[in-house]
Amino acid sequence: MSRRKAEAALIGNTVVWGATFVLVKAAIQEMSPLLFLAFRFTVAAGVIGVIAAMKRDVAVPRRLGDLPHKSDKRKEWLAGGLCGVFLFCGYLFQTLGLRLTSAPKSAFLTGMTSVVAPFLAALVYKIRPQRSEVIGVFVATAGLGLMTLQGAIGSMSRGDLLTLICAFGFAAHIVTVGHFSEQMSFEVLSVAQIAAAAGLFLGCFWWMEQPQVAWRPVVICAILITGTIATALAFTIQAWAQQYTTATRTALIYMLEPVFAWMTSYFLAGEGLSARAAAGAALILGGVWLVEMKPLNAVNHP
Repeated sequence: MSRRKAEAALIGNTVVWGATFVLVKAAIQEMSPLLFLAFRFTVAAGVIGVIAAMKRDVAVPRRLGDLPHKSDKRKEWLAGGLCGVFLFCGYLFQTLGLRLTSAPKSAFLTGMTSVVAPFLAALVYKIRPQRSEVIGVFVATAGLGLMTLQGAIGSMSRGDLLTLICAFGFAAHIVTVGHFSEQMSFEVLSVAQIAAAAGLFLGCFWWMEQPQVAWRPVVICAILITGTIATALAFTIQAWAQQYTTATRTALIYMLEPVFAWMTSYFLAGEGLSARAAAGAALILGGVWLVEMKPLNAVNHP
């Protein structure tokens, strides 16, 4: 039951990210992308930092033994900071790659996160995915290809390589969060990773691009909504949820994001979906179904 609640919460994240896709797309027409990310994560860090501080003030330890050891607390912040570095790398290389490749190819290569995550988990933490999870990932990846690509991937450009690095960054983030969420407070993990990502974006946007912004209502709304709901809330939910589910399942669930992004674009902007893309969306849903229902009667590996 806890796993199902956790995975339902992760699906909620994909709904939020998919629903805010149109808003972010409109905002970065008026604002340079890295500056937008710097504002987004700074708002998120501020919001979650204030909430965490208020909660800490309320939950005063009653005994000296209840106080965490300083070295343990330092390790927790370092662990959260490492998650933030991977999160920053994912968003950074996705943004850099998008400038040099097409949006459909960027979406497909970013979606390769779901393929990379189980291999990273097996390599680093010796966590072997179930058979149904592996098949589900590849079915969903094929669906993502149908949904986003108009033809074969072909030769890899510089932008494609940068975007592929982004997939490794997001996969490493998911795997690392999954590892540390079982060992430490998800609140500390969430605060530390968002603060680390915010600091890195603030330190790099001014020299990696020509910062520019037109302060229109859509820009302000995008920063506030993505900063609070799509970042502070979403990554806190992820840090909590990954205590109860695997990195492979998390990465696969996140592949639902383009499906919800299309649904939002359809209802808000009237953008249709071709028969090929609709088949791709069906395959993504089918991949998630394979993992959830386990029709192959896979057994857990040690």
